[in-house]
Amino acid sequence: MRKPGQVLEYFYERRILGQCRHIPDHIAIIQDGNRRYAKERGIDVAIGHRMGAEKTNMVLKWARDIGVRHLTLYCFSTENFNRSEYEQNELFKLFTEKAIETLEDERVHENRIRFQMVGDRDLVPEDLLKRIEKVEEVTKNYNNFTINLALAYGGRNEILHATKSILNDIERGVLTPEDITEGLINAHLYHGMNIPPVDLIIRTGDDKRTSNFLPWLANGNESAVYFCAPYWPVFRKIDLLRGIRVFSNRVESSYLP
Repeated sequence: MRKPGQVLEYFYERRILGQCRHIPDHIAIIQDGNRRYAKERGIDVAIGHRMGAEKTNMVLKWARDIGVRHLTLYCFSTENFNRSEYEQNELFKLFTEKAIETLEDERVHENRIRFQMVGDRDLVPEDLLKRIEKVEEVTKNYNNFTINLALAYGGRNEILHATKSILNDIERGVLTPEDITEGLINAHLYHGMNIPPVDLIIRTGDDKRTSNFLPWLANGNESAVYFCAPYWPVFRKIDLLRGIRVFSNRVESSYLP
């Protein structure tokens, strides 16, 4: 049985959902605030990241239930390599554990959830990369819901790699400069994963910037952006719905003359 506060929250969720007349196909989330949440409570930063990982599991279910088809999570940026060796090791250990759990999770296979990594694979520890690529291989034909894990990811770095790949094809005579189109660039981004444009970016932790996240797919698509105050470990379904409402209102306004 729900407590009074939970009952009010439930009905508020229903109210906001009713205002979301348009559901984004692709949401990208900057999961910010794990470290600050931990430090403010005097607990180890690694525990904060683990609490954030549990929240991620909840958000995946919320998004899928609402009807979102693609979710991209900013797990670890290229700038995060500047963090302490201890924190990096704890994060990579956590990512490895989650990759193993994903393979064993019946819900992943029952609901045909696909996982793929976007980012610089040369920067990822070998053991973790093997685990991730195993998850990618096992889920590659699933198409009900796609989760993109932005790991060792930087938007400028991604565009730089795509540019080098295109130049290499030109030097080999496979392409000419005249062949360069938006579609060609898309094909060279994210290892040719054909990820759809981002409709909505959500950032938690009360920091109002997009931090080099998916510039081609998000900024190029002029995606809606929703910044919210809660740290990622205490992100609520209400916060997700508020972000979707921002997207929905923007779609509605685009219909106006």
